[in-house]
Amino acid sequence: MDNSQNISANAHDVHYNRVTEMVHCYAESVGLTREQVYNVEKNNWQWKNGSASIEVWIQKLNFANGTRRDFLRVFCPIMDIPLANPMAFYRRLLELNDIKLGIKFALTPNSSKVWASFERDIKGIDYNELSTFISDFEYWADKLDDELKAEFPVLN
Repeated sequence: MDNSQNISANAHDVHYNRVTEMVHCYAESVGLTREQVYNVEKNNWQWKNGSASIEVWIQKLNFANGTRRDFLRVFCPIMDIPLANPMAFYRRLLELNDIKLGIKFALTPNSSKVWASFERDIKGIDYNELSTFISDFEYWADKLDDELKAEFPVLN
């Protein structure tokens, strides 16, 4: 690795550590402690907001050319895919992806679980933006998990 890549890696670590501290501060701002929500082994944060189980982590993406990008990712399991009328369910998720700005719905491979998610490159993020999108995500995840379960009951 040449010197410019070392400098770049160090800059990424500075951003990573700064955003890690911002997530800790956000948790504290909503009445949680670092010890309650941060899992050192998994390097993530987990807490509940109403019926929503919120999970936050910073994902490092390393590229073959030696560069790296780090993404703040926020997830919440919403519900299992209903067996009854799955096409209407998928359509509803796509509609929500369009109208609920910042939150998107996704499926994980080999799973029947639907997740709400939000992600953003950490470059240039400040605490105000981070706290706004996490609190918005918490609101929508808590609201939409209940609404989707009522609209599409899982009778599996």
